[in-house]
Amino acid sequence: MAAASCLLTEDKFLCSICLNVFTDPVTIPCGHNFCKTCITQHWDSKVRCQCPNCKRLFTTRPELQVNAFICEMAAEFKQSAQQKASSSSSSEQHVSKPGEVPCDICTGTKRKALKSCLVCLVSYCETHLEPHLTKSGLKRHQLIDPVENLEGRMCRKHDKLLEMFCKTDQMCVCTLCTVSDHKAHDVVPLKEGYEGKKAELGKTDAEIQQMIQTRQLKIQEIKHSVELSDKGADREIADGVQVFTALKKSAERSQAELIDTIKEKQRKSKKQAEGFIKELEQEISALKKRSTELEQLSQSEDHLHLLKSFVSLNAAPPTKNWTNISVRLPNYEGTVVRAVYQLEETLSKLMKKLFEAEMKRIQQYAVDVTLDPDIVHPRPTQSNVRQENQGKECRCVLSKQAFTSGRFYFKVHLKKWSDWTLGVTRKLTHIKEETILSPSNGYWTVCHKWKMFGTSGYYAPAGPSILLSLKTKPEKVGVFVDYEEGLVSFHDIDTAALIYSFTGCSFPERIYPFFSPCPNNGVKIHSINDSCVLQ
Repeated sequence: MAAASCLLTEDKFLCSICLNVFTDPVTIPCGHNFCKTCITQHWDSKVRCQCPNCKRLFTTRPELQVNAFICEMAAEFKQSAQQKASSSSSSEQHVSKPGEVPCDICTGTKRKALKSCLVCLVSYCETHLEPHLTKSGLKRHQLIDPVENLEGRMCRKHDKLLEMFCKTDQMCVCTLCTVSDHKAHDVVPLKEGYEGKKAELGKTDAEIQQMIQTRQLKIQEIKHSVELSDKGADREIADGVQVFTALKKSAERSQAELIDTIKEKQRKSKKQAEGFIKELEQEISALKKRSTELEQLSQSEDHLHLLKSFVSLNAAPPTKNWTNISVRLPNYEGTVVRAVYQLEETLSKLMKKLFEAEMKRIQQYAVDVTLDPDIVHPRPTQSNVRQENQGKECRCVLSKQAFTSGRFYFKVHLKKWSDWTLGVTRKLTHIKEETILSPSNGYWTVCHKWKMFGTSGYYAPAGPSILLSLKTKPEKVGVFVDYEEGLVSFHDIDTAALIYSFTGCSFPERIYPFFSPCPNNGVKIHSINDSCVLQ
């Protein structure tokens, strides 16, 4: 039956209604065959029963008879067609594709190589590999996963297989090379060299894994910094909302500006953190990729491939040193205070409460400052301000400590001084020259002078000078500096009031706390440290 079915073509087993191979074939009285479902549905849709092929009419609907022969033949044909399709698909799957190693023995269409023989220097497909798996003489040949360019495994000088590894020159050599060019070198069998390099790859992979872990910990550290920054931002926003909701329409604009300022700082902080995280994730991705490559290489049985790839893959990909990199938390100190200060007349009680909370925050940056009488500055002058007591002694002294980054806070007791200049400054090199007080000259200070503009007063030499309206004479002044933020703020500690703030400052490399007790009612100053206390 199977032999007979091979002589038949597909059109002999097609239903004329559905045009597919018969399913449950039946015969009607005129002798034509159809699928049982097809002829039944055809007659159900017609008024008269008629053969779709010969058009013979039937007065009554004929009884359908199962055609056992056609049924068996159709089943045989379907099975044969499926086997042919499966065989064709299997053959196509074994054909060598671009990028795959083809069989060197196949003629015509090249099939995919299953193994390469290091003795024969030939790659074999599944069919042509059989002798190496069955014949005793060929069984001793060394088979590896299929590789191209087997000629590259031969010594070009001696035309022999590269079987040894020279540790001295870090290269693969043949046995003749070991008694000629590499005679006095440290030479080991290829397998021993392979195992040694494989061990080194494992060590390198362990180091890379440690680098990945270190960077993952750095990501956690940065995320924690972002969380702290978020809490600080939330706290500041909450304080700001509490302050400005106490006002009516006149305070709504100030409230929005405060929130925008804080959010902008937070946005910059998050942007920096996201940049760090992105870099770290990119490095982790590169390291994981290298780890995968190393794992694949370490599992390779191809000795030469491992040794040739060792140099390019053994070292970890270039990465940044993250040890001292961290997200700098934005500075919110003074934000709410400066905003509320504009509403001083209506918010004096609230200002005092806020200032006390503010001082607690900035006092965590308190430093001990010691003035050095040996570091004497030139006498500063102020444009548009007539200097009194010309010719009398006026010491302008810096601290011993210099600051180049971060935040710091110190306070000064001024009760015994009638005139004074206080703040931070750069260090001048020519001590005999006079310098005008201004940020452009490296001075961020506030001053008190008698008979300035005909009367005593306080001012900030900001270029030009700004007169300050203070209700009381400050006896203790706190100075807070945020180097990166470019902020210098002065606070009256006793009255909980902001005296003045310099913002957007561009500091030199080093800045020093600065104090100048100008003539104090005729008292000659010999030692600043004995007469003034900075804490």
